[in-house]
This record gives sequence, structure tokens and C-alpha cells, in this order.
Amino acid sequence: MTPDDDVSPPRRFSGVLAALDKPLATGFLATIGVLGALLLGSALGVISTILVYIVLAIFLAVALDPIVRLLERRGVRRSAGIAIVFCGFALLMAAFLIFVLPPVIAQIIELVEVLPSAIAAIPDSDWFARLSPDAQTAILAGLAQFSDWIASPSTLALVGGGVLAVGAGIVGGISAGFIVVALTLYFLASLAATKRAMYALAPARSRPRVEDLTERITTSVGSSLIGSVILSSINAGVVFALHLLIGLPFPALMAVIAFVITLIPLFGSVIFWVFATAVAFFSSPAQALIFGIAYLVYIQLESYVVSPRVMNRAISIPPALVLIGALVGGTLMGILGVLLALPVIASILLVIREIVIPRQDQKI
Repeated sequence: MTPDDDVSPPRRFSGVLAALDKPLATGFLATIGVLGALLLGSALGVISTILVYIVLAIFLAVALDPIVRLLERRGVRRSAGIAIVFCGFALLMAAFLIFVLPPVIAQIIELVEVLPSAIAAIPDSDWFARLSPDAQTAILAGLAQFSDWIASPSTLALVGGGVLAVGAGIVGGISAGFIVVALTLYFLASLAATKRAMYALAPARSRPRVEDLTERITTSVGSSLIGSVILSSINAGVVFALHLLIGLPFPALMAVIAFVITLIPLFGSVIFWVFATAVAFFSSPAQALIFGIAYLVYIQLESYVVSPRVMNRAISIPPALVLIGALVGGTLMGILGVLLALPVIASILLVIREIVIPRQDQKI
């Protein structure tokens, strides 16, 4: 028999043909694999809330670590620095609960009480009288539909269920807050040891590169998270001051809404500008115009002056990726996902720029 007469299958197909020779065993192993995957997916679904707590605690620990290291460079022990950071955080939360939350709740109640009379007064307002007849008819039809929707039994049941859901959410949020704080404290205390253990898993020749890349990623994540919170806090302060100066209602409530919405990177300020100007229009078109112009000026200052100074250590991200990340993060995890989307994308971009692209450049 000559070599040309050898009809044995290629080596790459030998495993497949061997499996076909034992269909029962192959089918059994495949079924076991599918069942294992289903069980793993079910288990991950059950503990998804715990996984969210862990991820949030890790990101908070990474965000607070630069502050702790700053205290360490000034001669403070790490344990004392962690205690100082958490005491400051506790004081901020206490100030929010004492000075911010009560007026916000009061203004929400006031808004619910004033809303029906404000809607009923729209046809008698001066700005409504200056509209064209077609515009007046369209607005009256929209108000009639809105009133019918509010008065319908399904809406009342939905509102009642929403109130119960909010109450349950507050209770669940308090318990979740304690869990996240405890996990954050643990991760922050052991962050340096965790990094060293991770570096030891890398080959000795790659450890300096892994250490440098990890430090840059954690620094970028911390800068992004702290910068987002600082920018949103400044935004909320500006909104509160503008509402007081212009005389618009519900300044505390709108400031809290501004803080939440402007956590959305890059586009949050624009979204709130449209929303707040539309809300102010129901009070007075002149006040709405003044607020819209003043807040638009602040958006420009934030984009070109405030944001570059606050986010100077974060990695620059293309606007399209910011929008995609915010949409994906918001869909998966709500506001938390929007807040975490920016540092996650920044970390992925850093890995691509530092590892993937140089390797591709070496392939000639």
C-alpha cells in the first residue's frame, strides 16, 4: 500500500469521528453540560442582587482609595485614613437626611397638591391666550386626556401600588446600604493586599507591566467616579441657586433631580436643561427663558472649564461610546449602571490601547 492510498481522516477530525462512534456517551455528556450551564445560570440569577452589591462595593472602594492614599502620603496610617473617609461619608449622609431630604419630601407633597390646580389654571394664563387657536385646541385636548388618565381607576391602582413599591424600595435600600458599606469597608482595607496577590499570579516578566496597567485602571476608575459625583453636586448647587434667584418653585426637589440626571455622563446636563426649562415654563415663560439661558451658560462653563479640571485624570472617551455605555448600563442596572458605565469603558479602552493595539502593531 503506497502513501497515496492512505485514506485515514485528518488529525483535526479524529476527535469528532471518535465521538460519533459513541453517540450514547457523547449525548449523555452533552446533556450534562447543558444542565450544568442551566444550573449555573439559575444560580447567578438568584444571587444577582448580591453580585450587584459586590460590584458596587468594589467600585466604591476603588473610588475612595485615592483619598485614603492622599491621607497616607500626609503621614496618616491607612486604617486611620479609612476611618476618616467613612466618618466624612457618614457626616455627608447625615447632612443629606437632616437638611435635604425633609424639604424634598415636603416639595413633592406640595407638587402633588398644586398640580391639579396648576393644570386647571392653564387655559386662563396669559401665555395660553397668546397662542394660536389650533395650538390652544391641541393643548386642551392633551390636558383632557391627561385628566382622564389621572382619574381612571387603573391609574389610581398603579399609583397606590407605586407608593407601596417605593416604601418597600426604601426599606430594601436601607438594608442594601448597610451591606454595601460593610463590603466597601472590607474591600478598601484589603485593596492593597488584593492587588499584590493579583500581581503574584502574573508571570515574573509581566508583573511590572500588570502592576502599572492595574494602577492606571484603578486611578482612572476612581477619578471617573469621584469626578462624576463632584460634577453632579456642583450641578445640583447651581440649579438650587438659580431656582432661588429666579423665584422658581421646588428648588430642593429640582436640585436632587439634577444630581441624579447629571450622573449620566456627557448628556445628563443637556437632558436636565430640557426637562427643567419645560417644568419652569408652567410657572412663567419669562422665568423659564431666564433659567434656560442661565443654565445653558453654566453647561458651557462646565464643559470647557469645570469638567476638564475635575476629570483631568480620567481617560478621554469618544462621545459615541459614552452614549452607548450609558444606554447599556442604564438598561442593565438603572442609575447605578449609568454611573459605572464610564469607568468600565475607560478601563476597556485602556486595555485595548496598552495591550491589544501594540500586539497588533507587532504583526507584520
